[in-house]
Amino acid sequence: MIDRDPDPRPVPPERPLPGDCCDSGCECCVQDTYAEALADYQARLARWLERHPDAA
Repeated sequence: MIDRDPDPRPVPPERPLPGDCCDSGCECCVQDTYAEALADYQARLARWLERHPDAA
């Protein structure tokens, strides 16, 4: 039997590598996608920390 945490700590998104952005002004740039994912992660982490106040 595998014990799974029913409320695992959120994992941050991976930062794009310097070569991932082509600097051509794409409408959906990897930097924009990362910024959105990071904001979502920070919000999820804040909610998780409220549920787990003893977490460091």
